[in-house]
Amino acid sequence: MTQAPDHAPKMARASLAHRVAPWLPLALVPVLAVLGLAAIPSLSSWLTLTISGLAMGMMIFIMASGLTLVFGLMDVINFGHGAFVSVGAFVGVTVLLMLGPMTGAPSLALNLAALLVAVIGAMLATGLMGWAFERAIVRPVYGHHLKQILVTMGGLIVAEQLIIVLWGPEEIYIARPEALKGAITFAGAALEKYRLVAVAVGLAVFLAMRLVLRRTRIGLIVRAGVQNGEMVQALGYRLRLVFVGVFMAGSALAGLGGVMWGLYQEVITAQMGNQAMILIFIVVIIGGLGSVEGCFIGALLVGLLQNYVAFLEPKAALISNIGLMVAILMWRPMGMIPVVKAK
Repeated sequence: MTQAPDHAPKMARASLAHRVAPWLPLALVPVLAVLGLAAIPSLSSWLTLTISGLAMGMMIFIMASGLTLVFGLMDVINFGHGAFVSVGAFVGVTVLLMLGPMTGAPSLALNLAALLVAVIGAMLATGLMGWAFERAIVRPVYGHHLKQILVTMGGLIVAEQLIIVLWGPEEIYIARPEALKGAITFAGAALEKYRLVAVAVGLAVFLAMRLVLRRTRIGLIVRAGVQNGEMVQALGYRLRLVFVGVFMAGSALAGLGGVMWGLYQEVITAQMGNQAMILIFIVVIIGGLGSVEGCFIGALLVGLLQNYVAFLEPKAALISNIGLMVAILMWRPMGMIPVVKAK
């Protein structure tokens, strides 16, 4: 009499693999950092590049997080998202120039206060712009992706021209606040003060978004709306108002990212948001459409990889992020942490 095969070990292994698989993307950032350390001969150079990559990644995350939220909840492909980045940068820089005595003072407290006022002004301006953009441009094309691409791209072009009308066609160079200039030395590496601030701001935004989405009622409604919008409406919640609120929040985050990105590059142009959209879309796609956590991991990967490759082989830096996107999508076609909607 033959004994039936024991499937318990196979089931246990399958169960373990199923539990571990969702967490695998979290390991990609430290793995990439270790590979960078192995490839870069100098520890100080690696540390400088790593902080620079993290700062770049955090700023890309701030700009991209609003777009991934809007797509996840509203199913809207907003090619005009870059307009909010540009407007946020110009409004923020205008406020900083008005607060010249505060930004020029050698006081970290005054410099950070001026930066905070600039960020608040940029977020208010882009939040209101997002409200108008949703009502006039996005609302008539809900559910029609091709029309969304066309009309939001048109909105981006109009916004760029309005920036030129209001601020002029020339590039505007902006100096960072006095206390945020220069670098500090750690383990032989020069770490720019502003990039350390950018890392802290990006991490704070990510933690705040997770807190709101997972620990508050509005976050619960947003997440439920992403999963099954019809059920949320059936329970009596006005999902349309949630749509508008999320769109405004996403636009405000793009404005915050625009201020940070402008100070990072120390120059702003009307086209800067359009140029940043390439990196933003790469991050949103590889992270998983609608996933804030995936967007965060993807942004860090993009920032680190671009800095490492630019140091090791500058010519390859232009295609490094495209290669990363191809590799991620071959591994996980829906992105690293996809949001699965109810059917």
